[in-house]
Amino acid sequence: MLAPMALLLGAVFITYKILQSIHRVYHDRRTAKALGCKPAAAIPSGILGISGFLTMMKAVKEKRWVEHIASFYETTGTTFVQTAIGGVEMYGTTDPENLKALLATQFQDFRLGTRHREFYPLLGNGIFTLDGAGWTHARGLLRPQFTRDQVADLDLMDGHVTRMIDLIPKDGSSFDIQRLFFQLTIDSATHFLFGESVGSMGSSSEAGILEKTAVGDAQGFAEAFNMSQEYLAARSRVLGFYWMINPKEFREANRRVHEVVDHYVRLALESRRHPEKQTGRYIFAEALAADNDDPRVLRDNMLNILLAGRDTTASLLSSAFFYLARHPDVWQRLRQTIVDEFGDGEHPNGDITHARMKDLRYLRYFLNEVLRLQPPVPLNFRVAAKDTSLPVGGGPDGKSPVYVRKGQVVTYSVYAMHRRTDLYGADAHEFRPERWEENSKRGWEYLPFNGGPRICLGQQYALAEASFTLVKLLQRFDRIENAQPEVQQPIIQCTLTMSHDAGVHVRLFSA
Repeated sequence: MLAPMALLLGAVFITYKILQSIHRVYHDRRTAKALGCKPAAAIPSGILGISGFLTMMKAVKEKRWVEHIASFYETTGTTFVQTAIGGVEMYGTTDPENLKALLATQFQDFRLGTRHREFYPLLGNGIFTLDGAGWTHARGLLRPQFTRDQVADLDLMDGHVTRMIDLIPKDGSSFDIQRLFFQLTIDSATHFLFGESVGSMGSSSEAGILEKTAVGDAQGFAEAFNMSQEYLAARSRVLGFYWMINPKEFREANRRVHEVVDHYVRLALESRRHPEKQTGRYIFAEALAADNDDPRVLRDNMLNILLAGRDTTASLLSSAFFYLARHPDVWQRLRQTIVDEFGDGEHPNGDITHARMKDLRYLRYFLNEVLRLQPPVPLNFRVAAKDTSLPVGGGPDGKSPVYVRKGQVVTYSVYAMHRRTDLYGADAHEFRPERWEENSKRGWEYLPFNGGPRICLGQQYALAEASFTLVKLLQRFDRIENAQPEVQQPIIQCTLTMSHDAGVHVRLFSA
């Protein structure tokens, strides 16, 4: 008796799912027609997206998956639809109008989707993983950290940059400047955001924090943090199957990173108990502790902003020196611009201030061009919170709206958009800062710091730190050599942010 009943219930369930699917298709077609939508160009991905996924994994292994995704747009135009692993359709776009809709004008239509669950083991509940009220509150606490007065105060930064310069070989030998930049930015970010530097470059007054934890030293922390991010990126690539990627190596790396950040949680809670010891400068960690004394809440929020403070600026500076080492004419012009304004290391000309750096147009053009070709966050995505549409990308001419149903993923490649020849000219793939002299006004086609309500709060801080570091280095050194002549194009290591997989090996000389 039970067997026939089970068969009947099974048949009813299958029939229900079929009818539900038919109703969904009918609903989607009717809604798409009402919105004037037409299909986007399709990328073949095989049954259930398996062949496309395997090709992607091959590109990941070869350190070229950012370029692999960018290649899709060469055949489809600015928007495509693809069957992802598991048979779910997702969109990709590089159209400025679509990015404007995703990030600003239709902000309420799109959310972070599964990012919270994908990134939770490392980042928990923070500004990069939350939507809604939680995100709004975290952003509100962070905003005072990046006021004009805070960003313009370069004294804190000066000591860390000076320490980094001390570590650069003065005999013209080759070294990896990217490694130093990641140490610089972790030291300055922890000092700026948490009130005390982690001391990864070994300054005598601040050393010891890393040595007291399981990471052991700066290299140990970098390895743990980078490994955690590699696994987060892998979880993101497999979409709904993220839960399958949770090995012991990943969990252990997260534990080591959390142990370091927990040191700053204890400092913040101590400042809450003894407000008389606070410096008077706005410090995010102290403001966070004043708002909430839950150690897990503090750790999550502090780790989220530490990720941005360390990785994005280090990425920008590393790419800057990658190009400087291969474009001696740019080095010479940039250095002359800096020396004319601030003098050289032996004959300085006044204080280096935020306002004076912003007035150096060629420095600004140079950083714009670095960010154009190597945006620190080259890929991103949003998930539809309701049935909606993108403004363009559908139909034979790509000018019709595209229907996006609730739960559907829309990826966007800032990396690919920044290299569009119709936006940046026939030489869009070439490094040429002078293009910004010709046209320095850009809209949604230039998004190194994202846009809309979630635009990077630390944009001005990152640019100030990168500018200040460049000024100090080019004052001190008058010549650069590329120590990797075999590497002519960046080998991109993309986790949550972009770095150079082979490092950035240079030689620096002073007269």
